[in-house]
Amino acid sequence: MSTRRYTKLVHEGDYVAEVDVDLLYSEEGWSPYLSLDDAYKLDDVREALRQGDMKSAARLARVYTLTPVAV
Repeated sequence: MSTRRYTKLVHEGDYVAEVDVDLLYSEEGWSPYLSLDDAYKLDDVREALRQGDMKSAARLARVYTLTPVAV
């Protein structure tokens, strides 16, 4: 089994977060996949963004505010 570092983007409302996770590659089953801890980490970041808890989200990821561009 091998792993590769990957950055997942989580978008919720006016915010987006970059979450660092490890993708696991295996010869058997579906590959690549996330560890259970990384899946929970993504869920925790999404829930914190949904509730407006930027402090908790920022502990787990890099959080950005999305600003619409007027054309």
